[in-house]
Amino acid sequence: MSHRKLALLAAFAATVAIAQPAAAAEDKALQAAIAGPQRSAEHVARDAARHPYESLAFWSVGPKKTIIEVSPGTGYWTEILAPYAKATGGTYVAGVADILNPKLSDGARKGRAEFEGKYADQAKFGKIAYVGFGPVSEPLGAPGSADVVITARNVHNWMGQEGMMDKVFKDFHAVLKKGGVLAVEEHRSDPTRAQLPGASDGYVATDTVIAAAEKAGFKLAARSEINANPKDTKDHPFGVWTLPPVRRSAQGGQPADASFDRTKYDAIGESDRMTLRFVKP
Repeated sequence: MSHRKLALLAAFAATVAIAQPAAAAEDKALQAAIAGPQRSAEHVARDAARHPYESLAFWSVGPKKTIIEVSPGTGYWTEILAPYAKATGGTYVAGVADILNPKLSDGARKGRAEFEGKYADQAKFGKIAYVGFGPVSEPLGAPGSADVVITARNVHNWMGQEGMMDKVFKDFHAVLKKGGVLAVEEHRSDPTRAQLPGASDGYVATDTVIAAAEKAGFKLAARSEINANPKDTKDHPFGVWTLPPVRRSAQGGQPADASFDRTKYDAIGESDRMTLRFVKP
């Protein structure tokens, strides 16, 4: 082979090497937070379904970052992200019930107070920052102040509220830095069936989430099947809440039905979920 051809091949190989992203180094601090004793047994038991390390790595969670999680629920991610931020010089912000909203229910106010009490131990979790989140809440923070915004299993809750989808995705876009990541996990509807109005069964079409994010100015960077579950038929009598971890056996607000046969629903496990990463250009 001529020297010219060898030189061209070497140049091509160098170009390819530059174009390929470097493999992400293992984040030992994140692994330590996931394995830490501060996590509840109830949450640890769900790791096989929720894939915490793989999901957070996919969402570009890293040291020294400001991470906002909206509607953290029982704190599955809080128990990991708050101590991780403490250990790596970052900041974890919980977007919780907006106590400045005069229409906020007493139950929601109580829920926020209980959440703050649960995660008040700074030796375990560091200093968690709080911001109000809801239909009339103020911005999530100063414009361009966050590196990552995470919303896990929340989109279906916003679809039945007029204007809520536009508001929250606009808020996410405003608070993120240029190049910041919007991380989304959501129960994924069956693309062969029409999505129910207001996502009343808890399942959302992937295209609906993408359209809402793009309307707010985001660009879809990647999708992952980390949280896929092909066993989920998505036609359950009480929607996604029939499945673990809720395991509903009667319509919402009704007493549990002790005679309801849960066998096949427990065998399915947790729902089939989309896992998306958006970037603010």
